[in-house]
Amino acid sequence: MKLSQRISGLLGDGSDGWEVFIKAREMIKDGIDVVELTIGEHDIRTAAPILQDMHKAAMGGHTGYAAVPGTDALRQTVAKRVQERTGVPTGPQNVLITPGGQAALFAAHMVACDAGETALYLDPFYATYPGTLRGVGAIPKAIETRAEDAFQPRTGDIDACAAGARSLLINTPNNPTGTVYSRETLEGIADVCKAHDLWLISDEVYDTQVWDGEHISPRALPDMAQRTLVVGSMSKSHAMTGSRCGWVVGPAEVIESLINLATHTTYGVAGFIQDASDFALNQGPAFEEDVAAPFRRRRALGQEILEHQSTVGLTPAQGAMYMMLDIRATGMSGEAFAYALLEAHHIAVMPGESFGAAAAGHIRVAMTIEDGAFVQALETLCEFANTLIV
Repeated sequence: MKLSQRISGLLGDGSDGWEVFIKAREMIKDGIDVVELTIGEHDIRTAAPILQDMHKAAMGGHTGYAAVPGTDALRQTVAKRVQERTGVPTGPQNVLITPGGQAALFAAHMVACDAGETALYLDPFYATYPGTLRGVGAIPKAIETRAEDAFQPRTGDIDACAAGARSLLINTPNNPTGTVYSRETLEGIADVCKAHDLWLISDEVYDTQVWDGEHISPRALPDMAQRTLVVGSMSKSHAMTGSRCGWVVGPAEVIESLINLATHTTYGVAGFIQDASDFALNQGPAFEEDVAAPFRRRRALGQEILEHQSTVGLTPAQGAMYMMLDIRATGMSGEAFAYALLEAHHIAVMPGESFGAAAAGHIRVAMTIEDGAFVQALETLCEFANTLIV
């Protein structure tokens, strides 16, 4: 039987960029010890008090159908959090709870784009972005940022691609680069969106992981609240990746339409997951800082190592749980380097090419293993790179 073009064409003409990760997992299955610096999965697990609250909610009977838009309590808590962090008036009517940030990205583009319309996104990008856009029937169009700009987008590049487009997807703090978009960058993006009547979809799942600068939600910029949809998630801020709880924040009339979408697709998020998420968010900023602390610490450790060698370059790691390393001095592509490193030292990293053309000649290192092991792996990586210099 023939599959729909929407599904068979989800990856376009290329791959999904996960080949090195898959090979590393196959090696592990074969009993080979592999140091995984690939995916954004905390080395800590969801905190015991959150799990205890989740268990309490489930045992208390919150296991049936939950309210499709999200529970009143969680929507109110998310709205309060967003308003406190951005200063933008936000109520529960501005919030839809979704099964993770990925579902929120899909929903936001479903409401923003009709089939056949162009949806813009920035390169480098999180690996699922192009497939998500194709999945809603949009035509994905990448706008490359530049390593020499530390991957800060240029307003002129976006403006040159914006005519006739319907939406623009951004991500700050950025995965994979660790770049935190400056106020100047975001104001330029906002100007383009207003000039070309674009929906701005802002993926802010790393907003609690900022090491340099500040996180600015573009929804807080002048005249942007009515054209911005913000994607958030419990995954990174509270180490709840498997719980699949996220949200879309936007204009009330948009959220009403997205409730209709959720009714016909996900039919909401499990009530006990929402109760635990509400509990977690109410632990406050100090709890979120504790979850982020290992990455702040390892970022400092990594910078110290990289400062004492000259082969591997570092894009300023301003936020998120990754370091984007420039290995072009080796003469290898990011993909070739990643395969060679895996073969020689059983260290798995993500090729920059997995995240778009703009990251060619780079690798992404996830700071997601214990400090000592992270230091040892990064030192080995740098020594290996140095051996490749002719």
